[in-house]
Parts: sequence; structure tokens; C-alpha cells
Amino acid sequence: MVVTGGCGFIGSHLVDQLVTRGDDVVTFDGVAPSTGERRPGTTARHIVGDVRDPSGLAQAIQPGVDVVYHMAAVVGVDQYLARPLDVIDINLNGTRNVLELAARAGARVIVASTSEVFGKNPAVPWKEDGDRVLGPTTADRWAYSSSKALAEHLTFAFARQHSLAATVVRYFNVYGPRQRPAYVVSRSIHRALNGLAPVVYDQGRQSRCFTYVADAVDGTMLAAAAPSAVGEAFNLGSMRESMINEVVELVAKLAGSTSTTSVDTAARLGAAYQDLPRRVPDNTKARTTLGWDCATLLEDGLARTIEWARANAWWLARADTGAA
Repeated sequence: MVVTGGCGFIGSHLVDQLVTRGDDVVTFDGVAPSTGERRPGTTARHIVGDVRDPSGLAQAIQPGVDVVYHMAAVVGVDQYLARPLDVIDINLNGTRNVLELAARAGARVIVASTSEVFGKNPAVPWKEDGDRVLGPTTADRWAYSSSKALAEHLTFAFARQHSLAATVVRYFNVYGPRQRPAYVVSRSIHRALNGLAPVVYDQGRQSRCFTYVADAVDGTMLAAAAPSAVGEAFNLGSMRESMINEVVELVAKLAGSTSTTSVDTAARLGAAYQDLPRRVPDNTKARTTLGWDCATLLEDGLARTIEWARANAWWLARADTGAA
């Protein structure tokens, strides 16, 4: 097995599960694994490299590899705004390199994508074949959505033209231990446990469906094992819709914080950033085809994540990397 982005948030949890299952795993990432970010006993051979470099990537994706989990990407609103060129280059050209090498190696590929490909489509819940509705190209927010959508197009093109056994999984607001403090759940926990008020953006009137990382990993591995998943895309996300302000307040309560603070994103970030009022998946296809469901209740997942954060001082000492 090869996991690109194996030192990242979801990638590291995936590696843990693959190794625990007994698989021989090679991780490929731009950074070396941090001892604080991995559980003891879950080891894998690691190669440091950039997915934009096909020669380096070829050290990992070689004939004999059964499955390539392509998790490497530039993710996060702060990254969309600060590094839009890298977002496009890594998500698009890096994916092409992975697909070309996997096709040569005869490997199966699972490509990690995102709910953001749907953009601002108002017709929720979104099915896998739902329309994409995006904002202007002058808004950097849509660079990520477009780059991941093009990565999906590449994946299906390789599947059709080169008979590559490939599957796309789209994650919806995944949270859990190890996630850098740049997202609504992780940043709220990070701030609360550091004695700072969690941030509510734009009064928190947006809604999201939060997916615990262990559930996302389970769905990813099921997609790799199911013959019927080849050539398909799957939404991996909870269908339980939650208001952002309620989630932040719940985090504050569970973490022992007594207050929250608010940010106006239009005033702070400008026109380069645009938010979405709702993001809700239809996960019927994953349930019926893969036998997958989002089993972890939000309250339970938040409690587990907060418990983990309290026990990991290295994570609490990380810089707050929120976009505003």
C-alpha cells in the first residue's frame, strides 16, 4: 500500500489503520513523520518527496503496489488564500503524476476529494452527480474546489482511457485528533484549551455536517476493497446538519470555556473569501454500495477529540493557523 500525504491529518489515521490491519505501507509526504502525530507501534516506511516530482514519487509507486491512497493536497481556507498557486499545482499536477504511475504499476487508486467540489449548489443534500455551482475566478476560495474537481476529472479520464481501477471519495467536514488548528472544530478546541475564546464566523448561521475521522477512514478503506466502487465517486459524510454557532458553543462547553468571540469574514478577509450557507451530503450511495455509515455522533467525536487534545501538549503548543 502507498499513502501519499501519509503524514497529514486523515492520511496519518489511514496509515495507522492499514498498519494495524497488517498491511505493508509506504508513506510519501513532503515532511517526515512527527513522533507526536503518530501512535506508538504504528510504523510504515516513509519517503520524503513532492507529488509534483514524478521521479521521487516513482520510488513509492512501483510495480507490485496493490493500492495507492492519494491523500496529498493543500487544504484549508488559510492555504487557499495564502498559496493559491500551490493549491492548484499540487492538487492537479500532483494527482496526474500519481495516476500515471499507478496506471503503469497496475495499482488500484483511491483519490481523496472534497465536498467543496459542489461549490454553492443550493440543492442540498448533494448527491454524487449533483451540479457544481461556483463563484468568480477572482475569489481564491474557488481555486481549491476547481483544482479538486479537475483532479476528479483526471481520475475518471484515466479510468476510462487507461482502464485504471480508480475511485473518488469526497470528505465532508472531517474532524478529530491531530487536525491542525485551522478548522472550525480543531481551532475551537485549540483556543478553548489554551484559555482563548473560540471563534464564531459570521454569527455561525452556516450549517455543516461533521464527520469523525475514524468514520472517514473506514469509508476510504471500504472503497478500496469493493469491486463495485471502481469508476465511482462516493460522498463520505454525516447527514446530520449542525449550525456552526451551536457546534462552537458545544465545543466551548465540553472544553470548559465560558465564552466565544465573533469574526466578520467579509471585513477581515475581503472578496478573496466566500462562505457557503449549507453543505449537506447524500450518503445513500456509500451506505448501499460500500455498507458504510457515519457511526460517530458529533457529541461523542468532540469529546474524544478534546480528550486527545488535553493529553497532547505538543498539539496545544502549535500556532493557531486560522484564516482570521
